[in-house]
Amino acid sequence: MPRNNRFQPALLALLFCAVGFTVPVARAELEIKVGVYNFPPIAGIGSESEVEGLLADTLQHLDTAHPDVRFKVVHTSPMRRYLDFTAGLYDVIFFESPAWGWHDYPHEATIPILTDEELYLALRKPGRDTGFFDNLQERSIVTMSGYHYGFADFEIDSEKLEQRFDIEFSDSHRRNINLIKADRPSVAEVAIVSRSYLQQHLAQHPEDRERLLISERPDQVYRLAIITRAGGPVNAADMIRLLEPLVRSGRYRILVEKWGLQLPPGFFTGFPFQQNLP
Repeated sequence: MPRNNRFQPALLALLFCAVGFTVPVARAELEIKVGVYNFPPIAGIGSESEVEGLLADTLQHLDTAHPDVRFKVVHTSPMRRYLDFTAGLYDVIFFESPAWGWHDYPHEATIPILTDEELYLALRKPGRDTGFFDNLQERSIVTMSGYHYGFADFEIDSEKLEQRFDIEFSDSHRRNINLIKADRPSVAEVAIVSRSYLQQHLAQHPEDRERLLISERPDQVYRLAIITRAGGPVNAADMIRLLEPLVRSGRYRILVEKWGLQLPPGFFTGFPFQQNLP
């Protein structure tokens, strides 16, 4: 009859200790829950709930750079992100502006790590120029639900916005652009779209360059950071240290440019490297 081997691992461990060997212990894995909502091309959620865009690429390379850290994706929404954050459902959210309502919630923010801007779109018509965007209270507008916009003083409460503007809410940039192209002024005369998303759209639909009137003045220019939850497993300084290998190697810059986005001015000179670059 075979001998009972249930206690062999314990005996081996004692033997190793007796002769001066250290029993290998698996390194603890740090789990960081990352909040994600649809914010293309910076972040997106695919048809099978997978993360897309710059965030997907960034998390993939962070996984490679830090095998002892696990990034767990938690889906949220533009409107729900604050409640989920305070409830502790996620620990960090990438590519957020601290000006987007975060002052009401205990948090830390890294230095800005990304920049983009929002532009106004309308259907190009004879006699219509960019002065069409001067007074949006005279226009019917379609916006993304839960997004913060400069023309609305960053208000996201739909009832308050409906009191001030003739406004339609959506969860799709593609739908918003199509509404403009459909020439339905009773529904939408103006849409607000990020420059990076618009560049992608025009690359795929070059015929729209002549169909769409695009504002010269942006609705807002935003500099985006990583927001961390007070009391969470990591703070802003921790997230910068995790991002540093990607910045130092140039990989992060390549990822940003791949998605038609930009680094903030002075990003490399202002980045808090733990040691000076060689």
